[in-house]
Order: sequence, then C-alpha cells, then structure tokens
Amino acid sequence: RYEPTWGSLDARPLPDWFDEAKFGVFIHWGVFSVPSFGSEWFWWYWQKEKREPYVKFMEANYPPGFRYEDFGPLFTAEFFDANQWADILKASGAKYVVLTSKHHEGFTLWGSKYSWNWNAVDVGPKRNLVAELAASVRNRTDLHFGLYHSLFEWFNPLFLEDATNAFKTRKFPTSKSLPELYEIVTKYQPEIIWSDGDGNAPDTYWNSTGFLAWLYNDSPVRDTVVTNDRWGLGSICTHGGFYTCSDRYNPGHLLPHKWENCMTIDRSSWGYRRDARLDDYLAIEDLVKQLAETVSCGGNLLLNIGPTHDGRIAVVFEERLRQVGAWLKVNGEAIYGTKPWRAQNDTVTPGVWYTFSPKEGKVNAIFLNWPVSGTLQLGEPQAKLGETQVKLAGYKELLKWVALGEKGMVIALPQLSPQQLPCQWGWTLQLTDIN
Repeated sequence: RYEPTWGSLDARPLPDWFDEAKFGVFIHWGVFSVPSFGSEWFWWYWQKEKREPYVKFMEANYPPGFRYEDFGPLFTAEFFDANQWADILKASGAKYVVLTSKHHEGFTLWGSKYSWNWNAVDVGPKRNLVAELAASVRNRTDLHFGLYHSLFEWFNPLFLEDATNAFKTRKFPTSKSLPELYEIVTKYQPEIIWSDGDGNAPDTYWNSTGFLAWLYNDSPVRDTVVTNDRWGLGSICTHGGFYTCSDRYNPGHLLPHKWENCMTIDRSSWGYRRDARLDDYLAIEDLVKQLAETVSCGGNLLLNIGPTHDGRIAVVFEERLRQVGAWLKVNGEAIYGTKPWRAQNDTVTPGVWYTFSPKEGKVNAIFLNWPVSGTLQLGEPQAKLGETQVKLAGYKELLKWVALGEKGMVIALPQLSPQQLPCQWGWTLQLTDIN
C-alpha cells in the first residue's frame, strides 16, 4: 500500500498503457467557450486584470451589469453529439482523451453536488457532458478516458478566504475541491487525472498526497490510473506520475522520467476563439514534427482542441485530428509502443528523429523533409553488410543502401511522384539488424 507521502507515491510504477499510448487529445470546454474571445482565461483577464481588449469587448457587445455568471445559461451545447466526438477522436489515432471536467472558473461539466447551480446539469445544457462523453468513448473506441480538474477557482469566496489566511484555513479544499475529485473518480472512473491550477497553495493545503494515496490504494481505478505533476506549489516536474513541467513543454532531449508535451493547435488559446485567424492554427506539418520529436525523447503528446459553446468541434480542429490519424495509419509502428533509441535525432541530417520498436528490434528513423537528391544520409545507425534491411513505411520493396562505416549510411529512396508517396508530412525508415 502507498503511504500519503511523496516518497511513497513517487515510487509507484506508471501503468504501462500510458507510455505505450504516446498520443492523446486534450479538450478544453466550458463557460469560457461562450464569449470564445481571447482566451479561456477570459473571466480573469476581464474582471481581475481588466485587460483592455476584454473590457472593450464586453462594453461593445453586452449590456451594462452583465456578469460572467450570465454566460452560464448561454453555454447551450445543442449540437453536442458525444458519438460524433468519439468517432473523431478514434479517427485521430489518439489512444487517450482528457476532458476539462472543471476549469479555473469552477463550472463543472457534470452535475456535481458540490457545485450547486454552477454545473452543466443545473445551468446551460442541462446535460451531464462528462457522463455522455465517457459512455461514447468507451462504447465506440479503445481510447482511455481521462479528466482534467482544476484544484483552485479564481473567484470562489471560500478559496479567496483561505488565500487571505495564507492557506492556514482549508475551507475550500475540504468542502469543494477534494469532494469533487472523489466524486469524478467514483462516478466516471477516469484512467487519467490531469490536475492543474494550484492557486499558489502548497500540496499540504490541497491534501494531494492523501487523495493520491486513496487513488492508488482503494479507488476503482487504482491499477490503471495515471496522474500528472500539478498537485500544489512546487510539485510540478518533481512529484506525481508523469511530468508536464510547463505548457507546450518540448525539451528536445531525453528525460530520465516519463513526461508529456501538452500543447494546442491554436497557438495562443486552449479554449475556442471566434477571433482566431487561420495563421493562428498549427499546420499538420508542425503537429507531425511535435509528435516525432516528443516521442523520440520519451514523451507523450497531448494535443488540445477547443469546442464551441454549442458543442461542435470546429472543422479546422477535426481536419487536423484526422490528418494526424491518416499519418499514424502509415507510421504508427514508429510511434505506438516504442522506446527511445540511443540517439534521439540524427547528427548529420537535421529533421530526423529516432524511435526503437523493442518487439521487432527495429530502429525507426522519422524524417520530416524528403531530400531533393533522392538519397538520405543517416549518421547514427551503423549498417551490417548482408544483414541490415531498410524499409520505407507504407512502401513494399526493400531500399538500397551504402554503409559508411562509423559515419553511418546512405539510403536510396524510391523515385515516387507526390501521389505515390505513402503519406505526406513526414516518413519513416524501418531499419533492422543494425549495430
């Protein structure tokens, strides 16, 4: 049994499924999807920081005295079809999904008895959005279902009172945050608890170690659940299950601890923005590059989309997810279930990232640029004459190559027209029997 101490909890082995999965989809959805302007931090920027674009936006478009709470009934979700979402998630090639069950605004997407009149069953959609998505994901896909949960809430009076008392009192975690966590685990049995938002309070205030000890020992998901590292001030990149370290974290080198790169397709927001321009969205080339770099360095990629207030996944997000899925259909063997190789990227040719498939004993070289010369030099793998074989994922015939001894090898790529390429936006060479 795990003790409620970081020493004991940090020693828990991460369930294997998470490292094997490599790719998940993050979904930021909530009342902030109604103004859908600027950022999911809309309430904070408008009311607390009084940032000019947000103040002007409200003055120009809403009556005087309009409060953030008044956005609640406008969060309608009338087009939300959990089955359709599940089908898009499946088509993306993702192996897990993480939904924001509650963001820093405190609005819960399930009918929480600890969030009276500020949840999706009492206000707005009048539907249990967490339960609907959980059911569809489990019925229609093999994705692991996870939930994001914000520890703190910007404007909750109990939290503000505790903060004023320098967190010597603990009214908020005992009456709101912790009961919600126990509630979502017991009701929806998520296999990821993605915690966030410590409100500058230490883990002792949140009783994070007490909750995690219960989660790992006695909860219905004790054997399969995975957690991140955001459990109180100072715990990030230090304690918990996998490390996130910061948003959009991509170190570019191997880390000694399992980590995740959580990032957004929209460069500047996690929630949906009506004011986004096409240039604000990352292209599929960028996403494939992030995926290859992240996995080669031992990480998982958690790619975020923000649905609309009426429950749609905008077509630009759907297209990107389906493009990643199409790429993974061809190159998935170089991603799923792989381990980092002795080299992460190539020393001679830039834009080449390595993974290792332990079951097949294959080294995978993912290259992001198709060379004009038709030949690709790899400085890292050392080939063995008469033994080494080189394949291009999605192409039948073996490729010819020349060994350069300690300087690696040169591979002759097939002469293909753009239409004949096995995929676009990055390709995989599979090398067997190399030193």
